[in-house]
Amino acid sequence: MKYMISVFVGAASYGVLSTFVVLAYGEGYKLGEVVGSQLMIGFLLSWLFATYIERKQRKSALSGKAGKDSGGDGLKQGLQRLTWKTRLLLMAAGLPTAITGLVYYHSLRYIPASLAILLLFQFTWIGVLVQCIRQKKRPNRAIITTLVILLGGTILAAGIMEHGGGSFHPLGVTLGFLAAISYTLFILFSGNAAPEVAPATRSKWMMAGGMIFVFILFPPEFLWNGDLFSSLFLFGTLLGLFGAFIPPLLFAYGVPHIGEGMAGILGAAELPVAVLLSSVVLHEQVSWLQWAGVVLVLAGVSYPELIKLIKRSRRISSGVGA
Repeated sequence: MKYMISVFVGAASYGVLSTFVVLAYGEGYKLGEVVGSQLMIGFLLSWLFATYIERKQRKSALSGKAGKDSGGDGLKQGLQRLTWKTRLLLMAAGLPTAITGLVYYHSLRYIPASLAILLLFQFTWIGVLVQCIRQKKRPNRAIITTLVILLGGTILAAGIMEHGGGSFHPLGVTLGFLAAISYTLFILFSGNAAPEVAPATRSKWMMAGGMIFVFILFPPEFLWNGDLFSSLFLFGTLLGLFGAFIPPLLFAYGVPHIGEGMAGILGAAELPVAVLLSSVVLHEQVSWLQWAGVVLVLAGVSYPELIKLIKRSRRISSGVGA
């Protein structure tokens, strides 16, 4: 249960980001300032945590607790010195994180936060499509059913049935969809880039890559013009904490113990949290039909795993009966 709770809390943390960004825009801050402060705070938190873990491991190794058992091998692996090739690879893998933040947060300039999170959530079926192309096989019936449910839920939740698709700013919709594509790439790269490196160490170098990329595009003027010591520091801290530090840490802790399927179901907590906060905090109007669409999207995400659980329980029951 504790592993499931950790993944759920990590996903819910992602759900609060759009609300903080809209509030930061309301204070007059720009895209580069919002994303730059988030990644800088996230990088500092990740670096401090990684330093703590590495020192703890080094202290254990020096005290003789890292003998020749499997634990000692794990410590040696965590304490290994990274080559610059590996560091650059991890920094490159962190670029989709920065790109996702840039295009997703920029979309909030043009469309409601409740719609932006729905567009970002399209990474679910984009990820399935990428997987089918990589494995060179057609999607099965369960996946096709899931995609149909997700599409129907998205149409309802976005309010297209009530307001029509032409009522939304095309640039905002395009940016939201691009955020889904870049988030899919982040999931793909983060799982394949130097998997042998300890999670905390991987995270700090990926955050470093994303931060440097944003600072090149948007020079961090807030570091020397005094804006960092205004409310921007609060927004940057909240975004860095809930968007760049807590979720990766909780996911790394929980996902290996509950599996990717269950993690996908629990990860859907991001959607209702974002829509709820958009309604309560930002006072965006969310109709009952849109809430029905949110429920339908969550059902689509859960459907493949529920089918697996049903088939597994039937096999167990038939085995017991035999």
